[in-house]
Amino acid sequence: MSTIHTPSKALVDHRVYTIALRKMPEFVEVFNRLAMPILIDTLGHPLGFWTSVVGPQNQFIHLWAYEDLADYERRCLARDTHPDFPAYLAASGHLITAQETRLIRAVAMP
Repeated sequence: MSTIHTPSKALVDHRVYTIALRKMPEFVEVFNRLAMPILIDTLGHPLGFWTSVVGPQNQFIHLWAYEDLADYERRCLARDTHPDFPAYLAASGHLITAQETRLIRAVAMP
């Protein structure tokens, strides 16, 4: 019998970016080069990154954990006002065709 893991953080930011057709390699390069240094500095370390395999295609998914809504808002403000963030937005804008952001809450399981 496996054990169910209850996340240690109360909120997870579940982001899904839909990337323009055949542009995923370019997006990942821009994201790694320009966004990741800012995100690590302001949001901390992510839970992980994925790309879609079945279902909607060309999707880049990333998850970030937060203590609570105030923690989320504080760190997002730090990201959004970081002096290098506009360069990432300018370099990635033509690559992202849609974005979904969900805040999901941890549920304690037995």
